[in-house]
Amino acid sequence: MKKRKDQLSYHLMLTPGMIFLILFSFIPMLGIIMAFQNYIPAKGILGSPWVGLENFKYMLEIPDSARILGNTLIIAIGKIVLGTIIPITFALLLNEIRLMWAKKTIQTIVYLPHFLSWAVLAAVVVNIFDLNGPINGLLGLFGIKSTMFLVSNHWFRPILIGTDVWKEFGYGSIVYLAALTGIDPGLYEAASIDGANRLKQLVHVTLPGIMPIIMLMIAMNLGNILNAGFDQVFNLYNPIVYQTGDIIDTYVYRVGLVGMQYSFATAVGLLKSVVGCILLLSANKLSKKLANMQIF
Repeated sequence: MKKRKDQLSYHLMLTPGMIFLILFSFIPMLGIIMAFQNYIPAKGILGSPWVGLENFKYMLEIPDSARILGNTLIIAIGKIVLGTIIPITFALLLNEIRLMWAKKTIQTIVYLPHFLSWAVLAAVVVNIFDLNGPINGLLGLFGIKSTMFLVSNHWFRPILIGTDVWKEFGYGSIVYLAALTGIDPGLYEAASIDGANRLKQLVHVTLPGIMPIIMLMIAMNLGNILNAGFDQVFNLYNPIVYQTGDIIDTYVYRVGLVGMQYSFATAVGLLKSVVGCILLLSANKLSKKLANMQIF
């Protein structure tokens, strides 16, 4: 009881956040009942007819399901892979800078895009890749014909992946920079005495030292493999690039809110959440086995 009283202040500090979580995360989960109904807004959840798994069956039968799932996986995996490699590389390079003012200046510059929403950055991206934008202007100097990148099914996915990595890699490198500070400097001194150059120190000391953090971050990202970034795609895509740019979240938005097929959209969202939960639990066990670290 004494221990509980000592911790009471900490629990009180958590109370506002827990109330917010319950109101906006737990209570709305009751809406998943609509996935098993033919939801009619006028009748509400209690009055709408029950249809069981019909919405899930219809979801697997529609021709667009395979394309949308494929787009989501390709975009999400591309973001996870490059979003892991580039922050690690940047953190390693930044760690080698000895001028503190230069290091802090570079950090500040690359962190800034993370704090801007895609509602703002989308306008920047559209102008950069516009037919008369700087990218086409640069290509024109080499005699390359201008391209409408954002209405091209060939270029749209690479632009999504590339711009997302550009926005987040600076902020994502914070974790790896913190992990680098935890490596014992004595290991570098011992490696130097043994004749290891900078590259060998990187391979045999630095990378093994941050490998547990790398594995942990990869495991955490696996749970988001079906989240390809709704806000980014929604602000950049258009009907011409639905073939390669339409993902699960944008499809749910169009079908559920615009098309008013609430039950079907809820079924799609529920299936995505279940798959994401299974992947997160699996990644947690994998992280424990390979890196001896757990997410929870």
